[in-house]
Amino acid sequence: MINLKDYICALCGTLGGFIASVFGGWTNGIITLLMFMCIDYISGIMVAGVFKNSKKTETGALESRTGWKGLCRKGMSLVIVLVAYRLDVHIGTNYIRDAVIIAFCVNEAISIIENAGLMGIPLPDVLTKAIDILSKKKK
Repeated sequence: MINLKDYICALCGTLGGFIASVFGGWTNGIITLLMFMCIDYISGIMVAGVFKNSKKTETGALESRTGWKGLCRKGMSLVIVLVAYRLDVHIGTNYIRDAVIIAFCVNEAISIIENAGLMGIPLPDVLTKAIDILSKKKK
């Protein structure tokens, strides 16, 4: 008789393998993007929940709707990575997905640095100016 633990492990492994293959494999780029997304989300929760200094809510405090929107945006970013990978497969290239991953990693890194600033961590002027320039170009 199959053990429930073995069944759950097999199911998770199968699902994880399927998801990794859909995204073009479990590469360092995907790992980095997922890590940056998690760090950004957690640091955003800390800014709002602990420091009450979020720019995304009126009060600066933690708000479930804003958190949900953030998760939806991150999910959509992953969908765009998936689309980029499928474009790579379709046209026989291998750089579109990587370019998209790099762009999203840079965006997440900027957000992490902004969250650190909102927590009161002193940031070098060069970094602050670079973020301002990138934010203005983004708009």
